[in-house]
Amino acid sequence: MQSASDIALAVVVVILVVARQFRARQITGDSRRMLVVPAVLAVLAFRDHNLIDHAHRSASVALLVVSILLEVAMGFAWGFTTRVWQDASGAVWAKGTAATGFAWVGMIIARIGLYAIGSAMGVAAGQGVLLLSLAAVLLVRTAVVSWRAREMSPSYGVPAAG
Repeated sequence: MQSASDIALAVVVVILVVARQFRARQITGDSRRMLVVPAVLAVLAFRDHNLIDHAHRSASVALLVVSILLEVAMGFAWGFTTRVWQDASGAVWAKGTAATGFAWVGMIIARIGLYAIGSAMGVAAGQGVLLLSLAAVLLVRTAVVSWRAREMSPSYGVPAAG
């Protein structure tokens, strides 16, 4: 039953993350706090003893690598389609755009395709792949948005007069 709880956790995280991304939120300087969820998901993923299908080791590893690369690409797409701006007080804000929504739809379609390919090859897909992929997308997205937010703020911490 641990599998069902891990999948439920992944679904809840995805729903919360997707819902939050379309609301404007202020970007704070402490992005380390945003690393907690990806770290927890990664730990849960590596705890899954079926992360790799031992009966189809090569195909399973190849699908895992493709899945992680897909999520890294999605993380970049998500991070760069997120609108990042600075208000009059100098605070930096972020909000998902319509392009962000399309990127999510594309990623979901690609993920379904990967599961279909794995199923056709006879590779058993454990929930660890989903959790690890979700950790990757959240980690990359956080890094991209944090980098973009830092680029907007002056390095000395005072907004330019103008």
